[in-house]
Amino acid sequence: MKILLAEDDVRLGELTTHMLKKKAGCTVDWVTTGRDAFAYATASSYDVVVLDWMMPDGDGRDTCANLRKHGYAGAILMLTAKDTLQDRVEGLDAGADDYLVKPFEIEELLARLRALMRRSFVPLKEDVIRIGDLELHRNNQIVKSDGQEMKLSPREFQILDLLVQNRGLTLTREVILDKVWGLDADVNLKTIDATVKLIRKKLGSSSSRELIMSVRGVGYRVEA
Repeated sequence: MKILLAEDDVRLGELTTHMLKKKAGCTVDWVTTGRDAFAYATASSYDVVVLDWMMPDGDGRDTCANLRKHGYAGAILMLTAKDTLQDRVEGLDAGADDYLVKPFEIEELLARLRALMRRSFVPLKEDVIRIGDLELHRNNQIVKSDGQEMKLSPREFQILDLLVQNRGLTLTREVILDKVWGLDADVNLKTIDATVKLIRKKLGSSSSRELIMSVRGVGYRVEA
């Protein structure tokens, strides 16, 4: 399960992230502002977005409503210390799918996350993406060039998929590290360069071999 946690309380954020990873094996991206929550949720795929009601740059309800306004269809769980009926109504009306009052037990949070997962809120994204003679079959992680299937490792596919989904944008090595391995992974940034080199090599004589462009000192991009 891939979770986006937006919580500005450092102690609670660290504890919740640790417990989600330890107890349920979740992949967790943790941010501390509504602005970052919006940016992460719209740039990547999450099973559930967990939003704190109060954050430094505003109300979690506003972030939730903004995500829905921009077409975000994934599951959203609101965390808050507010527990009146009116508060719950306002949170749900803003677009939240569920509501959990602080303080909470991690077992209840996990149960609510599993319940949201069973409802299958997140639609499948575009399955096949074509750029030049390259085809990415995202749901079964297959890459084809001129109709011929190429063997990419899961990490290689994730990097290629990430760059293609964000075509037109330069992704820093740090962003790639965060999205593919996680910032707490014991991975050197040079590993990203080595993996990109392998992807290019596997593209071989394909006309898409120059698909991934290096941006000196920054990272990589795929042209739109």
